[in-house]
Amino acid sequence: MDYGVKPLDFQNPQAHLNSADNGLSRRGFVVTALASGFAVAAQPVLAQAIKTDDKGLIAGEVKIPVAGGTIPGYRAVPKKPGKYPVVLVVQEIFGVHEHIQDMCRRYAKAGYYAIAPEMFARQGNVSKMTDIGQILSEVVSKVPDAQVCADLDAAVAFAGASKQADTKRVGLVGWCWGGRTAWIYAKHNPQLKAAVAYYGLLAGMKSDIKPHDPIDIAEQIKVPVLGLYSGKDAYIPQPVVDQMRAGISKSGSGSEIVVFPNVDHGFNADYRPTYDKVAATYAQKLAFDWLKDHGV
Repeated sequence: MDYGVKPLDFQNPQAHLNSADNGLSRRGFVVTALASGFAVAAQPVLAQAIKTDDKGLIAGEVKIPVAGGTIPGYRAVPKKPGKYPVVLVVQEIFGVHEHIQDMCRRYAKAGYYAIAPEMFARQGNVSKMTDIGQILSEVVSKVPDAQVCADLDAAVAFAGASKQADTKRVGLVGWCWGGRTAWIYAKHNPQLKAAVAYYGLLAGMKSDIKPHDPIDIAEQIKVPVLGLYSGKDAYIPQPVVDQMRAGISKSGSGSEIVVFPNVDHGFNADYRPTYDKVAATYAQKLAFDWLKDHGV
């Protein structure tokens, strides 16, 4: 139960996988396989939801070795032989459900090895929960940042072992909870080439297992992060966005924040009422350009 408290060697994520005292070896994994379709709490799914085919791709569920065992994840990569830059695809609060799997396929179609590890595998199966409040209180609040970073490290190691990935070119894209993770992981892993954070919380989640909010570490981030935020976001007030922007301006990372003034939180979630096609399309172009411009 000390996982996230005891120091671990995150720069060498495979080193502790067989350790008998890694804190997770005494815990089970709640999620051992990805659910199909969309999370129950994300229903009803609107007809506008985008479905990207897997033509020309190798796509599907994989098992990623992590501390204490394996977690499920979704991987999509072009079928054509080669070594492709890696994009870590980081979920919203609904887990690696159909929308996140679709985002993996979209990035793979653009020439990436896209991988989305199920980040809540130890804490709970959010795909079956009907209430967002339950997801936040029973699962999200109990996921340590240290665990998140170690599992993302392990996903990079898994990609490298596949021989289909160029792990010297790794980027990250995250939405909502994953958007916050983009900032946290950028601080954790300075070898990350670039990250994109869609409307990730910048303050208000600090706890014993989440020692820093993004605004606390903004000046320390050395990885270029592109923040894509909403002007009508009740979860992330504009003064907090301004504070984050001021912090990253002192970091020397070249990070930037773009605010879409007339859209709401979740504007990329094409299966939900918050979706804004114009904003999502433009934001996707910005994300692709950002990664490519920074060597991913």
